Amino acid sequence: QVQLVESGGGLVQAGGSLRLSCAASGRTDRNYAVGWFHQAPGKEREFVAAISGSGGATYYADSVKGRFTISRDNAKNTVYLQMNSLKPEDTAVYYCAASLYGTSRYQDIYHYWGQGTQVTVSS
Repeated sequence: QVQLVESGGGLVQAGGSLRLSCAASGRTDRNYAVGWFHQAPGKEREFVAAISGSGGATYYADSVKGRFTISRDNAKNTVYLQMNSLKPEDTAVYYCAASLYGTSRYQDIYHYWGQGTQVTVSS
């Protein structure tokens, strides 16, 4: 079992930055791929970014390319999502998720999910 806890959300003005963290505990002896997803009110949960277990491969949704950066520190069992040039449409609850089966934008392969952290971008 792996437990994931997100942190770093908050309220920021458009154009600002936030860094989200996803801290893992439990069975962290295996390098899980990790994805970030977000869910805005009244909308489906959507893929944002993902990183492989080694950190050597990263993937992004088109809407965040060039603005968001995913990274990981396996020594700290933590994955980060640096969010720059934030827009009001980035407002959502952000979730991290871990997978044993590789990196994907599809939610079905992720076994473990955090509780989410709210990001609100004001215009």
